[in-house]
Amino acid sequence: MASHPLAPSWLRVPDDANALADGVWAANVSRSDRGEITVAGVSAPELAAQFGTPLYVVDETDVRDRAATILSAFQREFTAIGSSATVYYAGKAFLCAEVARWVRDAGLNIDVCSGGELAVALAAGVDASRLGLHGNNKSLAELDRAVEAGIGAIVVDSLQEIPRVAAAAARHGRRQAVRLRVNSGVHAHTHDFLATAHEDQKFGLPLETAADAVALIRAEDSLEFLGLHCHIGSQIFGSDGFAESAARLLTVHRDLLALGPVPELNLGGGFGIAYTDADDPTPIDELAREIARIVRTECERLGVPVPHVAFEPGRAVVGPSTFTLYEVGTTKDVELQSDSGVSAVRRYVSVDGGMSDNARPALYGADYSVRLAGRSSDAGPALIRLAGKHCESGDIVVSDDYLPGDVAPGDLVAVPATGAYCWSLASNYNYLGRPPVVAVRDGAARVIVRGETEADLLARDAGLDAR
Repeated sequence: MASHPLAPSWLRVPDDANALADGVWAANVSRSDRGEITVAGVSAPELAAQFGTPLYVVDETDVRDRAATILSAFQREFTAIGSSATVYYAGKAFLCAEVARWVRDAGLNIDVCSGGELAVALAAGVDASRLGLHGNNKSLAELDRAVEAGIGAIVVDSLQEIPRVAAAAARHGRRQAVRLRVNSGVHAHTHDFLATAHEDQKFGLPLETAADAVALIRAEDSLEFLGLHCHIGSQIFGSDGFAESAARLLTVHRDLLALGPVPELNLGGGFGIAYTDADDPTPIDELAREIARIVRTECERLGVPVPHVAFEPGRAVVGPSTFTLYEVGTTKDVELQSDSGVSAVRRYVSVDGGMSDNARPALYGADYSVRLAGRSSDAGPALIRLAGKHCESGDIVVSDDYLPGDVAPGDLVAVPATGAYCWSLASNYNYLGRPPVVAVRDGAARVIVRGETEADLLARDAGLDAR
């Protein structure tokens, strides 16, 4: 079948519009003999009947296994070159008490970047020594709380923060370990809104100023300098960006070693995942092996020992584990002209969620895919645009994909790879409650984050207190 004239060039017409692309869905997601999408033995219709829609559905075993696999890969590869590695789970991707426990149990530390994320991790029972605190504008209260709790490390993001952390540490009688976030000037191949190693951005300090900043840190008796930290972007495929960034960081690392210990190097995260079958992320084993090779080669060139290395993946741990389940409300065919002047029809399929549960398409044009979840169909594929129910023309969940042409009101549809930056960016726009999050494992489903009701939303309205 020829490509639809309104379809983007990367989107291929599926041989089977029911097929679930490998690598895009969680490991325990499949279609049953009845054509229903199932996760760990529980079907989408069962989940919708029990918990309603929209609904975030997490394959718990998939999260646990991905966390353990990533840790194992980096520890194995850095042990092979005479070093070691720590992996932090970047909690900003999606953090709740259960997820914090899953990644802790898999051996990961956790990176938090606000007082709220710190509170969740501590309440979940994660030892503070296994936490790291990020953020370009940490409040004095957040710094004090983190130091008092015994946080493992704080990533210093500005010169002004150095005396603030030092004062908090002195106040609590601690010697606080800190990293210094720097910008390597390397821009990984990603969306501009996701690139965080530009010099013209809010995070970190220019690499050329690192020596002066480290001198200020070392001058504080209450601070212990661990090493440099850099994050070159998000949704990164391949190792080229990490190679160039590591080379630049290690040159400064060598210079800093001449004046004192620099036990580690933190290369951040940003490892990409597949959102559609057109995406081809680098396998984690290959990525770990290549980054370890790069670090070893650069250290040999510079004549320095290989430091302990830390990484901070979030999306790669939790992103593929989750799909969002929706119910179709309306469908609408819109006749348009393609760029080549050909008349064609785009079908708008509107669901009961939207940008309030997945802001990424509206924020930076993120691509997703979608499949029928409650049944399979023999109907031919139709180009669709999955729209939300919000009062915004930009409220699009999936810009372009193919669904069976008989998709209709009442159908369940599932959007995969929504584990990262969907719930965590969710809002109450148009007074929609944020959906619940359900974890499924071994044939059983349970709520791990309760959904919001209209009563929850009204309870915060102080103008209703008199009632």
